[in-house]
Amino acid sequence: MAENETKTDAPAAPAAPAAPAEQKPHREHRDPRGRGGRGGGGRGRRPADVGENAFANGGEEIVEKVVFINRSSKVVKGGRRFKFSALVVVGDKKGRVGVALGKAAEVADAIRRGGELARTKMLSVSLKDATIPHEAYSTYGGAKILLRPASPGTGIIAGKTVRAVLESAGVKDILTKSLGSKNAANVVKATLGALLGLRTREQIYQSRGLSLKKVAAPKPPEAVPAAA
Repeated sequence: MAENETKTDAPAAPAAPAAPAEQKPHREHRDPRGRGGRGGGGRGRRPADVGENAFANGGEEIVEKVVFINRSSKVVKGGRRFKFSALVVVGDKKGRVGVALGKAAEVADAIRRGGELARTKMLSVSLKDATIPHEAYSTYGGAKILLRPASPGTGIIAGKTVRAVLESAGVKDILTKSLGSKNAANVVKATLGALLGLRTREQIYQSRGLSLKKVAAPKPPEAVPAAA
């Protein structure tokens, strides 16, 4: 190399910053029932908050209550298909009540079908003023229901499942006890069975071919005059 030839090292140009890697948008897993979380599959069963809807049907007011909503899933080639069933209680609060289970692919349709079917199955129950005429006990499956009449002002002492049936029938004062299974469908049917087993005194006398006569109240004893 020549002496008059100088070597200069030019500073290297700064390297261009690497382009950030393209980030894929985060996909949030949602449970089909509307709750966040992963793996929203499987069978979901939950009791529904009892809701009351009143509407007129042929001039009479009908009360509709949703007691229970169940979700079922079916695994198919493309994924899972969900269906819903709704247990609905309807009544006119004047001694008529009906229960039915509606099924559909949507919750709203299941409730609507259950209400329509329950209105066609309404039955009359025997009541005595605002309570029941006598004690009643009924079982359905593993559910056991005990109903007892109560004095005016007591109210409905019952859980929300039994209360839905009693309020729809028009009972205002009653004592209840639910034993055994807590399955909503069995509890509702056991409660309805207990109500259908009620009989008033007039109905019992009529079934036996007897006439119910009103007995006059006994007269108070006459005062005995004091001896002189």
